[in-house]
Amino acid sequence: MTNGPHRPTSYWDYIRVEDLLALQNGTSATESDLTTDEIRFIVIHQVDELWFKVVLGELKAARDLFARRPVPEDALAGAVASLRRVTICFELAAQHFRLMETMRTQDYLLFRDKLNPASGFQSAQMREIEILLGLPDDERVPLGNEISYMEALKSADGSPSPALARVRRRLADMPTLKTAVDAWLHRTPIDGSSPDSPGDATIVDRFVERFLQGHEALCQRALDHAVRVQALTPPDEERLRARYRGQLQGARRHLLADDVPTERRSFVRRLRAAILFVDSNRTLPLLSWPGQVIDGLIECEQAMLAFRQRHARMVERVIGRRVGTGGSDGVAYLDQTALRYRVFTEIWAARTLLLPPDLSPGAADPTFYGLAHE
Repeated sequence: MTNGPHRPTSYWDYIRVEDLLALQNGTSATESDLTTDEIRFIVIHQVDELWFKVVLGELKAARDLFARRPVPEDALAGAVASLRRVTICFELAAQHFRLMETMRTQDYLLFRDKLNPASGFQSAQMREIEILLGLPDDERVPLGNEISYMEALKSADGSPSPALARVRRRLADMPTLKTAVDAWLHRTPIDGSSPDSPGDATIVDRFVERFLQGHEALCQRALDHAVRVQALTPPDEERLRARYRGQLQGARRHLLADDVPTERRSFVRRLRAAILFVDSNRTLPLLSWPGQVIDGLIECEQAMLAFRQRHARMVERVIGRRVGTGGSDGVAYLDQTALRYRVFTEIWAARTLLLPPDLSPGAADPTFYGLAHE
């Protein structure tokens, strides 16, 4: 059976321009009832939601790749490209706030009451992004009086809504990107040893100890310089020594995973060691793309955090620190999400621990991570 003849398509039919341009009337019957400020407000948020749709597609593609076992090495470039697109989407969305800031406070107050009790935290797609990334529920900032952020997604009368159904579907779509990436990084061969290799724990311990020795040398080097340049009195010197002792103790606590529950300590310890091993040896061919994956995860999460921070400053500039239309703390709520919402915490923490090349423990057998030759 063959398809019929292809019907010529116009730009406006393919993009559905007329349908798109008919969606900016908000709760009014026609756009004629709206000011240009309100139309602009609606357009900006609609464009944000379209970017969020692109972000969800890219995050799902990356998640599906890392959920495979084994993860095909020749597909890592595609995952890095997806993460970079997520970064660009959030950077573009953050730029929209410049346009929002052209609106005077009085102009916004003319239509703000129409939004009650609607609020930006009812964006189902933003909640989906957080869920797909792997933000734990117990780390969420309370929205207001709701028992759960899911309550905010219900209709005004408390009945289920399309937004609630969308988020519930996402909650059932496991694993998260964080879970998939952590499992993949955990399997990284460290000095040629994989988690299922005989004696793997001993080899990982040896790498961790070499890393800690590098930290001791780094702290001593930095301390000697600081004492020579900054210590004007004996109390100054003791203050500096205490500070560097604390830094070294923090590195040891992190690398030994003493800050996590006992039942997860073995997994997290190897995961943290693997991140540092990749980041320290990314010039080796087989660790180059994993290194770029780590960079891509940091970049896209940083862009998302910058988006939240930019959002908070825009809101503060336009309406100050009023109570949010949905009953939240407004700017204070936005500031907290920008401060607390971190997903890839192990990768962020590794930035504090990385060593300069002369102190960093290289791979015991660099040829293991070279390209195969015929």
